[in-house]
Amino acid sequence: MPKRHLSLKRALAISFGALLLLSLAIAGAGIAWLRMPLSLPADKVDFVIDEGTSMRGIARQVHDAGIAVPPEVLIAYARVTGTERRIKAGGYEVARGDSLWTLLNRLARGDVTQREIRFIEGWNFRQIRAALRRHPDVRQTLDGLDDATVTARIGASTSHPEGLFFPDTYLFAVGSSDIDILRRAYRAQQRELAEIWERRDPGLPLGSPYEVLILASIIEKETGMEADRRRIAGVFVNRLKVGMPLQTDPTVIYGLGEVFDGNLRRRDLRADTPWNTYTRRGLPPTPISNPGRASLLAAVQPEKHKYLYFVARGDGTSAFSETLDGHNRYVARYQLRGQGLQPPPSFQTEAVQP
Repeated sequence: MPKRHLSLKRALAISFGALLLLSLAIAGAGIAWLRMPLSLPADKVDFVIDEGTSMRGIARQVHDAGIAVPPEVLIAYARVTGTERRIKAGGYEVARGDSLWTLLNRLARGDVTQREIRFIEGWNFRQIRAALRRHPDVRQTLDGLDDATVTARIGASTSHPEGLFFPDTYLFAVGSSDIDILRRAYRAQQRELAEIWERRDPGLPLGSPYEVLILASIIEKETGMEADRRRIAGVFVNRLKVGMPLQTDPTVIYGLGEVFDGNLRRRDLRADTPWNTYTRRGLPPTPISNPGRASLLAAVQPEKHKYLYFVARGDGTSAFSETLDGHNRYVARYQLRGQGLQPPPSFQTEAVQP
């Protein structure tokens, strides 16, 4: 074999080897860079990927969040690793020490950042909307919408939103919309109500799950004491059975709305609204709050007794009585406290005996 031909083969082999080594070096450097900690402006950086965002848009969002990855580089790595078409929408968090490899895997898995929001037992819908509006990680879509529009969007059959949302702590992905969270709370309340309706005592003067919701919302506002909850429910059930007005202050306060200044006056008890249970008999037309499970259960399984009255003792508990005279003595003891005042006329309604 001619020496020139051997030299050419040797040269090609050396060149090929050099190119292979260079390629391996570049690949190794690329893999090493892929696993290097990202440079961040803070210990944690959040960003949100909206549904339908292109890969170029995602790369720009990551870069604009302060994560030091050139958009072209992120696009290239996403294509090479096969994650480009698997990235899922949602809110994400990158922490100091995370690598580009970690980030790409997180995006492909849809490992979105979780936040929480709590709806408290007894809150009204105005308070729930305010909590959603204040939360920095909730995407706002309800601004400017009235209550009827909101209830239509969650699929409710009533235009009045009060009582429809189950009080609980809800986990959600950063960037979730307020309507999505409300829809979850609405469905949770519907499930609770359906299950509790099946557990109701026979003979209750409540004709539908919605009436259970109304009564439970009143119980929720009347007491936070577990020991009193079913007993108070029993008072209201006894009154409904004999046709007595419920005469419960929280319904009056609800009817007054935002004009209520925190001081319930006698004239307020006489101010007729659809929710004033001093001027109207029976249940009010809608719930007055969002009741929790304990109040829902109390409404369908009230304590059986003959009490028709109760009054707050001032320590969170209530004093119960079967007669108006007994009730007025408790009012004088626990509320008037030797001030020389008489119980208001609303307490002196003739008691209707069962």
